Amino acid sequence: MTQNLVSTINIDWKPDKTSKISLSRQIVRYFIQKISQGDWIVAQKFPSQRKLSEIFEVNRSTIIESLDVLSSLGIIESNFGQGTIIINTTWSLLISNSPPNWQNFIDSGVFKANSPTIQSINKLEYVSGMIRLGTGEMSPDLIPHKMMQKVLHKVTERSLNMNYLEPLGYIELRVALCKLIAKRGIHVSPSCILIVSGALQALQLISLCMLRPHSTVFVETPSYISSLRLFQSAGMNLCGIPMDDDGIIPWMINKKGSPNETSLLYTMPDFQNPTGILMSEDRRKELMYYCRTNNLPIIEDDVFGDLWIDKPTPFPIKAYDENGIVMYLGSMSKSLAPGLRLGWVVGPESVIQRLGDVKMQTDYGSSSISQWALTEWLESGFYEEHLKVFRSKLKERRDLALRILNEHYHDIASWSTPSGGYYIWLRLNKNISTDKLFELALNEKLLINPGSLYDSIKNQCLRISYSYANPQDLSTGLIRLAQLIRGLND
Repeated sequence: MTQNLVSTINIDWKPDKTSKISLSRQIVRYFIQKISQGDWIVAQKFPSQRKLSEIFEVNRSTIIESLDVLSSLGIIESNFGQGTIIINTTWSLLISNSPPNWQNFIDSGVFKANSPTIQSINKLEYVSGMIRLGTGEMSPDLIPHKMMQKVLHKVTERSLNMNYLEPLGYIELRVALCKLIAKRGIHVSPSCILIVSGALQALQLISLCMLRPHSTVFVETPSYISSLRLFQSAGMNLCGIPMDDDGIIPWMINKKGSPNETSLLYTMPDFQNPTGILMSEDRRKELMYYCRTNNLPIIEDDVFGDLWIDKPTPFPIKAYDENGIVMYLGSMSKSLAPGLRLGWVVGPESVIQRLGDVKMQTDYGSSSISQWALTEWLESGFYEEHLKVFRSKLKERRDLALRILNEHYHDIASWSTPSGGYYIWLRLNKNISTDKLFELALNEKLLINPGSLYDSIKNQCLRISYSYANPQDLSTGLIRLAQLIRGLND
């Protein structure tokens, strides 16, 4: 099913039922237009007749009539058991020059495509009725809408400059962020902070202007960054380093490949994605010592740092950085509202200036309105007030998920209790195919994240998120998932 979602043509149109033109004729015209423009190419597969009738909201007989017309023109071919595919684009020769094969351009691009499973997840997250058990996002009902209204109202009362902001971002926001991160032991000036469109953009900027092709990026195994093709698209090589309950094991780096002048380390010490591991204070100091001794720069991703549940986290690794080897990333996407699309990167001033220059070349600055809004959140005290409520609600959802796991998964899986963040790393006890489980779950309207997305090898793990699904869906989804796992075990 995952592969079909990628190879099958994408349809985002419906016929006009009020038109005098018959439905079947409208559908034929739509198909011919997509093929003649080169949007669909030879060998791409149509959805089933039943699926097409659902997409276009017409009778199946209308679909059959439309496909018969296309078949008579020699554009498509239907084979029993194999479906319907495009066999040529000669129709377009009657109305224009041969269309470009856009797939050739797509395939030759530098940026690598997501895996088929991730592409499927990204699409299916927006299918109505789907229970999202793996989504790394805060639930819509946890977003502080009333506070946001107050903040936006205050923002509109300001005398706002609607032009571009300075290259490093709104100065008042950078000043407010200096105060925020100082509470976590990081003391810098505003000139050492760059505002970015989420922490992910910071990683993109670093890969664009600071790393050479074929550089080695050491990452935790498993790691969220392995689910993306960001570094690989820039020509970097990922090298996974094992973790234990205290976090990444720095002395294992030498066993995987000694760091050199083109290497760096990416780590997420606070409630690591996807395992939920919280790196201990001693391990942070050990890691800092190892990297300083081996001249190995660190990218510290701290997007979950504010989302502790049981007790505050240790200081970030950046707080122990005396030599400027740590680039510290933060964001409000996980703790406030994903739609703000704001984050920041903290580092040596010369590096920040370089990243700011590249950012100006790519997007000319992050959203001004979002920066003003975040400044108001921080200066007004609303952010700290929101965090207290959000942590309490996260605890309720985490504890609910743990109760269900203890009741329904005690003999089929193992897990550790996360002390914050969004995730529980579920390790299945028996050797079952998580890819098959993914497909079976989709049939039950459950969307899960197999552990293989975060590792270079197959594993028997699932990333369970308690942050997105509402309590009822979380309960229903986890119980139904346990039943599917037991069915695979039988």
